[in-house]
Amino acid sequence: MSFKNIRQLTTLFQSELKEIYAQEEIRNFIALIFDYKLSYSKVDLLMKQEDELAADIILFCEEALEKLKNHIPIQYIFGETEFYGLKFNVNPAVLIPRPETEELVHWIIEDCKTPDPEMLDIGTGSGCIPITLKKNIPDAKVKGWDISDEALTTARSNAALNNVMVDFCKQNALELKDVNEAFDIIVSNPPYVLEKEKELMHDNVLNNEPHLALFVPDNQPLLFYHAIAEFAKSNLKPSGKLYFEINEAFGDETVEMMEQLGFENIVLKKDLFGKDRMVRGEVN
Repeated sequence: MSFKNIRQLTTLFQSELKEIYAQEEIRNFIALIFDYKLSYSKVDLLMKQEDELAADIILFCEEALEKLKNHIPIQYIFGETEFYGLKFNVNPAVLIPRPETEELVHWIIEDCKTPDPEMLDIGTGSGCIPITLKKNIPDAKVKGWDISDEALTTARSNAALNNVMVDFCKQNALELKDVNEAFDIIVSNPPYVLEKEKELMHDNVLNNEPHLALFVPDNQPLLFYHAIAEFAKSNLKPSGKLYFEINEAFGDETVEMMEQLGFENIVLKKDLFGKDRMVRGEVN
């Protein structure tokens, strides 16, 4: 079925995607597409249902439909997303930033009282965490580490896009023993999805987002957390803080691990959905 206007396009999308997505999600895809391509509001969508679409818009919508049918996330189709009010380039080399990570960043921004803080994000991906921290705490000196060259290229492009200076470099989160630098704040959203949880994940995540940034062995759920916490214990300045985004199933275990390493004033924090999602610990 071809389409010439928004009404016909909506009918086509609902018909072609109904076996994969909920109706509300399909409507949201259409709203996002027209906001992205034409800056249409939802009122515009209603008022211009019968307006004839330009050829380039029709082509983009046709290509987007095929990609959505193949479970490609809408953010990868656009090549961009929004995080904490900022625009970020995204591609299959980096995870799509999540609302829970916005909550983590907000916690750090609200918490930070140190003048000219030195900050580090380990496993930076798109760079959304350090870039947003730098944007909101301009006097901070911020670094981002990742093992993926492709992710670092994306992160650097995002720093330029948002007009901030962040020092990105290649570093393996599991090989930090010989690194000796001092920070006021270390943050990480490391891989925390168990291999056995793959079957519970949606195809748009499983088939498109980088497994390197997602999964850990079933028998080592805190693999990255332990390595990063050990590094933080040695490399945080006095009264420095370590922040983690975590797997909701391992909140207590993460707290216990940090206690055993000597962290103090540990806080386990829930996200807006009531799930254990963030942990903060301090060094003396």
